[in-house]
Amino acid sequence: MHLKGKVCVDRKTKNLTKRIQPGEIAVIYHPDLDEVAAQALVEAKVKAVINAGLSISGKYPNQGPAVLLKAGIPLIDNVGVNIMELKDGQVVFIKENKIYLDNRLIGTGQKMTTERLKNLLMETQKNLGKELNKFVNNTLTYALKEKELILNNVSYPKIKTIFKGKHVVIVVRGQSYKEDLLAIKPYLNEVKPVLVAVDGGADALLELGYKPDLILGDMDSISDRALRCNAELLVHAYINGKAPGIERLKKLGLDYLIFPIPGTSEDAAMLLAHAKGAELIVAVGTHSNMIDFLEKGRAGMASTVLVRIKVGSKLIDAKGVSKLYRPKVYVGHLAQVLIAGLIPIFIVSSISPILNQFWRILILKLRLLIRV
Repeated sequence: MHLKGKVCVDRKTKNLTKRIQPGEIAVIYHPDLDEVAAQALVEAKVKAVINAGLSISGKYPNQGPAVLLKAGIPLIDNVGVNIMELKDGQVVFIKENKIYLDNRLIGTGQKMTTERLKNLLMETQKNLGKELNKFVNNTLTYALKEKELILNNVSYPKIKTIFKGKHVVIVVRGQSYKEDLLAIKPYLNEVKPVLVAVDGGADALLELGYKPDLILGDMDSISDRALRCNAELLVHAYINGKAPGIERLKKLGLDYLIFPIPGTSEDAAMLLAHAKGAELIVAVGTHSNMIDFLEKGRAGMASTVLVRIKVGSKLIDAKGVSKLYRPKVYVGHLAQVLIAGLIPIFIVSSISPILNQFWRILILKLRLLIRV
């Protein structure tokens, strides 16, 4: 492998994908590269990815590297933190697993190949049991600490968005969230539910032509365009009231409310919809298992367990719905559609004097050609 290009550097992949240009090389520090981040890099059309950390550390089978390989994007990882000293716009040359700047070797890493990926994922299986044990213990510990805060002592903000008696769709930036959102598009068009976006889920809605009614989250993985789409803004704050996302909204001059509650922003969105009287809650792209949460950087899912217990049968999780059934196109069906489309054409042709004359001339020319 030999390639050359400008670099875009950021320790946070979600920040880098907002500004990197197609054809540039992404330089990140992202141990255990997750699937959502990798998909964002693919959509940004990066030329290659240089990861200062190990893309798969061995703790669990994260799928980010597999996403990049499937898209044909070269990945060099375990290069070391010194590579993060590169500046945006500098041109580097990559030769196999070595990185050069101005003909000077500045880093050596490991090239991700199909064989290496397979071996690394096999190694993660050995640690999965230990990670699961830690994850369950952490979940139970925090569930005991947070149960009163989440199930009973919640102070809900006075919002303008009306949920009572309506269907609510909560869109989270999780695995296959765009595909799942596309799969329920007929439902969105027919029922017209209240649309709640959790951070970057707002951008996915806008891409499909929908405007979120309410955006809830830390406001760190969402575009300025989405924040300015006139949706009601609700900042997810820590239980002590601190909310880092407020500063960004202040700089943009946007109005907002604060919702202090433990747990994830998607949990907060579900609790809000439930408390405000939603008839049905459809969750798209939510995090619901150990791998999801480990990729998100969380060691447990206490709040998610508690929230789902409280919301109960009102919640429908649409995660993975795009993979549930993929209709096949049969030749016979296409032939029937074609015939059905031709029938009115023949009817119109037989009635219309002009078209009738056209077909006669066409047939006459074909006869002349055949005789020749």
